[in-house]
Amino acid sequence: MSLMHQSQVSRRPADTNRVMGWLLLATLPGIAALTWHFGLGVLSNVMLAAASGAALEALVLRMRRRAVRPVLADNSALVTGVLLGASLPPGTSLWLILVGMVAAIVVAKQLYGGLGQNPFNPAMVGYALLLISFPAAMTQWSAPHGLLGPDALSLGDLLARLIGFDGDLAPDAWSGATPLDAFKHKPDAMLASEFWSSAPLPEGTQAAWRDVALGWLAGGALLLYKRLIGWQIPVSMLAAMGALATFLYAVDPSHHGSPAFHWLNGAAIFGAFFIATDPVSAATSRKGKLYYGAGIGALVMLIRDAGAYPDAVAFAVLLMNFAVPFIDYYTQPRTQGHARPNRGIKVVRLDDEEAP
Repeated sequence: MSLMHQSQVSRRPADTNRVMGWLLLATLPGIAALTWHFGLGVLSNVMLAAASGAALEALVLRMRRRAVRPVLADNSALVTGVLLGASLPPGTSLWLILVGMVAAIVVAKQLYGGLGQNPFNPAMVGYALLLISFPAAMTQWSAPHGLLGPDALSLGDLLARLIGFDGDLAPDAWSGATPLDAFKHKPDAMLASEFWSSAPLPEGTQAAWRDVALGWLAGGALLLYKRLIGWQIPVSMLAAMGALATFLYAVDPSHHGSPAFHWLNGAAIFGAFFIATDPVSAATSRKGKLYYGAGIGALVMLIRDAGAYPDAVAFAVLLMNFAVPFIDYYTQPRTQGHARPNRGIKVVRLDDEEAP
């Protein structure tokens, strides 16, 4: 993720470093909840992704013969690493993290010119690349054994996973499906009540994902309070998801989750407040932000219901990034004193006889 040098909701210019600092602070409740339920692998993801992001950005800047220290000082590479690391399954191998950060920092950010020039959210570019290229590794989420419990992943096992060697640790001992994944792939003939009564997930999985979503919500509330993001995108995204989920649940509750199920599982809250609100790749006008957020929410529900991916937030955000120039063009507000919005200079072709 990269943020512009001016907050989109503030009346005065905001120092980029300060904005990024508040954003990093806002991620702490969500990361803390993830770590408490899923263990040390969350912290290793975040730290390795942040460190590799800063190193890759410094390397590219050196190659471009640009000053390194002023760019790294804005902390945008750290933010991208933290957001991508928090999105990955706990204890992801180091080589996978490096591949994702190369896609995020080198391809999605620096090749477009750096901070403020990227048309797509860098963290989601890295995540989408990993999910498409390495689906097995990206779906091995740890069961919520906790940080300090008897079944929690030990430091030795974590180090083995980071270097890509799991030793004698059987995958079933540490991995489990997410609630979205499990419900999506339940037998068609099985009712929802029968499915959940069969205890298809490790104990405490749904409660863990609920706590994580509430942690991201607390961080999002801080960003709203500090006026670093506007309410339009997160509210419209979650409202669109809720409306479509309510309709589908009313039509067939045995095969569709409730609005609360879709909000509190997966990356819905995280995406609404920390990903979709990136002002570089998001729509800029107030009306445009509403359309942009609603489009993301609708795409999330469409992909979750009919697509192959159970979560879909990353794909929905990237698809709507494509639409941002179109949205911005048709939602520019009217300038004071003008009858209609100024959408650029209109070029009129003159016939030969009309030309001066």
